Amino acid sequence: IFGTLLTRSGILSSVHTFSQSAVGPLFIALMGLLLVFSFGLLFDRLPRLKSENELDSLVSREASFLINNLLLVGITFAIFWGTVFPLISEAVRGVKITVGPPFFSTVTGPIFLALIVVMGVCCLIGWRKATPENLIRNFLYPLAGVIALVPILYATVVREPYALAAFGASAFVLGTLILEFVRGAGARHRSSGQPYFKAFFSLIWGNKPRYGGYIIHLGVILMAVGIAASQFYDTSTEVTLNPGESATIRQYTLTFKGMEQFNTRTRRVTAASLDVYENGKKIDTLTSEKIFHKQHENPTTEVAIRTTLLEDLYVIFAAWEGPTASFKFLVNPLVVWIWIGGVVMLLGTVVAYWPDAREKHRLAVRQASLAQEGVTSHA
Repeated sequence: IFGTLLTRSGILSSVHTFSQSAVGPLFIALMGLLLVFSFGLLFDRLPRLKSENELDSLVSREASFLINNLLLVGITFAIFWGTVFPLISEAVRGVKITVGPPFFSTVTGPIFLALIVVMGVCCLIGWRKATPENLIRNFLYPLAGVIALVPILYATVVREPYALAAFGASAFVLGTLILEFVRGAGARHRSSGQPYFKAFFSLIWGNKPRYGGYIIHLGVILMAVGIAASQFYDTSTEVTLNPGESATIRQYTLTFKGMEQFNTRTRRVTAASLDVYENGKKIDTLTSEKIFHKQHENPTTEVAIRTTLLEDLYVIFAAWEGPTASFKFLVNPLVVWIWIGGVVMLLGTVVAYWPDAREKHRLAVRQASLAQEGVTSHA
């Protein structure tokens, strides 16, 4: 609601904002009502929110859940503070200090890395109090894998410290997830005699909330890898080409074919087409467009994208004069894995919340037991 207030009332200048309107006071009143109701409910039930148990150790699964929540609160506050700081600076000093992407990357980046590591720890660490034997048994192989992987990454393609830390943390969590699935499937194979493939899916279906959560963790890791790669290793160039001329970005050579213009009922379109060559072989033709809507003066740009599992190639038609056109080319690695990670997270959520007949039966038995205890107590 606060974000909607910023973008719909004209308080904040952004590509996502709308023109100024009179909805600001209505949103502020709505937020005030919600805050009063929420805090009133919180204070009313505060005695019942106190935990009956306390942490036995900071090295435990319960502690990792607590740390996870604190990190999420920290990320939320950092983003909130960066968003409202220009408004505060303007109100206090009369000068609006702009907070750009570097602030959010610098502040939230390390917190997100810590969050990823905690995701890996909470999968394998013991409840209540983890023993040294438990830590060694559960984390030896994932840590050994990371220690072996990081020098290889540094020696080949990854030199950026933050990217190296992100890939290392992601590899650690991936190792813990693989280890958890392998151990669980192996135990089910030995106890039931099922083939490993069937035991793997039987394991997930036998404890859907737990392993659905692990699948969600896997989706987060895929997204983290895609975000890190696309943030630190993107490449861009701006060129001006005549028909028949070419420009190169990484392993791609793009040859400008020419432009065409056409009209529809509601818009006028200028399209620029380019042939894409990779290592001398034509692989695609991309067309980017400038679209002039009849009811708007400023044109919009239709970006042409070629997506693979390794990287995305973007062609942005910037401007033209006569037969000459200006373009911006970008290559962003592993972007598609951000989308794949989102699909995996959705899949994990479906698995975790899928109705379970056995769980329904256990809840029915529990409710019947509680009802019987209430009748006995009343008698």
